[in-house]
Amino acid sequence: MPVVPAGSLDFAALPGRLSANPLPPGLDVGASARVVRIAPGPRTPHVHPRSAEVVYVAGGTGTAWEDDVPTRVGEGDLVVVPAGVPHATVASGTSDLVLVCFFPHADLAANIEELTGPVRTAL
Repeated sequence: MPVVPAGSLDFAALPGRLSANPLPPGLDVGASARVVRIAPGPRTPHVHPRSAEVVYVAGGTGTAWEDDVPTRVGEGDLVVVPAGVPHATVASGTSDLVLVCFFPHADLAANIEELTGPVRTAL
């Protein structure tokens, strides 16, 4: 059973967030996952055209935008975003929002489209 220490994650900058793949290279689980850190401030949405996304809020508080509908979220909440729905999660307060995101699609790079707007903010 692979265990990935939190300190070993390699975060890359994406629009409005930092994202890391927590799955070890070469491990084929037929799905993909990301650990995401979102600093407070506005951001633009994105969409996953080929699968739903299941998001676990591991830390912080914020607003989950699903298309034009905002919902407040906090640590321990689970958000389910249907395939093809524009969405963005925005941190509120002064600390990062930490998410663990799961996708039933193995190639996340082929399953994400960044959008230019509308800009979303926390409630």
